[in-house]
Amino acid sequence: MTKIDYKSLYDRLGAINGWDFSKVKCLSEGVAWDYGSEVTRACTGTEALLDIGTGGGEQLLKLAGFVRQAVGIDNSAAMIETARSNGRKANQPDVAFLEMDAEALDFPDRSFQIVICRQAPFEAKEVARVLADDGVFITQQVGGRDKINLIEAFGRGQSSGASIDCLQDQYITELNEAGFTDIRSSRYDAAEYYQTAEDLIFLLKHAPIIPDFGQAEGDFEVLRQFIENNRTEQGIRTDAHRFLIVARK
Repeated sequence: MTKIDYKSLYDRLGAINGWDFSKVKCLSEGVAWDYGSEVTRACTGTEALLDIGTGGGEQLLKLAGFVRQAVGIDNSAAMIETARSNGRKANQPDVAFLEMDAEALDFPDRSFQIVICRQAPFEAKEVARVLADDGVFITQQVGGRDKINLIEAFGRGQSSGASIDCLQDQYITELNEAGFTDIRSSRYDAAEYYQTAEDLIFLLKHAPIIPDFGQAEGDFEVLRQFIENNRTEQGIRTDAHRFLIVARK
């Protein structure tokens, strides 16, 4: 496949809306937990749950049946529009989607028994405020080693120059300061194998891994070389680094 072909794929995939990665074909190896399972383990069916940074609501709609009521927020009007459309298709009347800033949650104190956040920013003090006594906060975030082989290939990326554990340490400190007393965290390094060039390009187009990917002409030559160097029988190999924090007030 030539550089022109990669650019053509990039332009075509750019027209796809939303952050739904469910159709991306990717195999993972070495994953230590499943985020959805971590959340459902905390559910008894009677809780009100808040999802911060819900995006298109895809993950929240999968979890909605495990709680009494679910609310997803995002500061992007376009994402909330997509989430509401997905909600109508899923026929989930107990799920609401609201455009809202995570730094200023427009909910009364102690409104939710569970607050979750997957790979999106959150404000620890606001989470503590809206969380009921003995409530639980669960967040999964991207760690500093994520996609490190891609970042090294392009010479720029989401974690360039950052301490590997900087964000994890920062969030734990902020949760402590917000009044959480029971905080547990874990992390894993895994391998991800994208099955086709289209799958990898969709990731680069829709996730902020390589800043301004596709804007520089040289990006497509770097991509071609990266795919050549990292193609295996399982797919195009990249690195995955995640950390999980479970905190109770």
